[in-house]
Amino acid sequence: MKKKPLSFLAITFAMLACSAPPFGATPTPEPPTPTETPAFTLTPEATLTFTVTLTSTITLTPTITATPTFAFPTATVNKQAHCRYGPSTAYLHAADLYAGDTGSVRGRALYSQWLYIKFDKLDYFCWVAPSVVSVVGDISTIKKVEPNLLSIGSNRYGPPQNVQATRIEDEVTITWDQVEMTNDDDRGYFIEAFVCQDGAYLWWTFAYADQFTTSYSVKDEPGCAAESYGKLYTVEKHGYSQPVDIPWPKP
Repeated sequence: MKKKPLSFLAITFAMLACSAPPFGATPTPEPPTPTETPAFTLTPEATLTFTVTLTSTITLTPTITATPTFAFPTATVNKQAHCRYGPSTAYLHAADLYAGDTGSVRGRALYSQWLYIKFDKLDYFCWVAPSVVSVVGDISTIKKVEPNLLSIGSNRYGPPQNVQATRIEDEVTITWDQVEMTNDDDRGYFIEAFVCQDGAYLWWTFAYADQFTTSYSVKDEPGCAAESYGKLYTVEKHGYSQPVDIPWPKP
């Protein structure tokens, strides 16, 4: 058997010394062998679903109150008659009426029983005595109105001049100058007055048919709470003039 040389042994010991841990040192532990990470199943958290309930805005439906339609009383002419521009026979003629003509009552006179009517066949209103029409409906619901004489037409002659009034006891006489008009236009004069007779305060109307009569006398007594007075107009076929106040003498 061959003996290994000493040099070989020395080298071997030197190698072992280099690889061995120092004396007294704590050996460094070997890292653990990785173990397989267990598989986790992730259960998702519950998703909260919010149900939003929308409350609708309340729409108020207005209550509709029906407004009743006013029905004017109806009038039917019962005999041939005149329709006039004011509520007495002293006013100008406005139209001819015949039995069967119809219309609606739109007003009542302040100082008489005459009715202000819109007849179907006419495009304007006029006045009639209640005796010449048959009325269906309640005329007490109709308002009272006064005639507007200046709205009828255009008077081309103007009012009377030099209007005077004198009293002899209970009689008042009114005088004025003649207004010269053509025969075709001439409709005379119209007087509207309030007088006291037998203790009653009366609405009084009078008309002359032509231009030539220029005085008028009326009974007027003391004893009424209100004072008597009057107005005078020139009248021609186109309408009434501006009125002139009568200088009424006191009783």
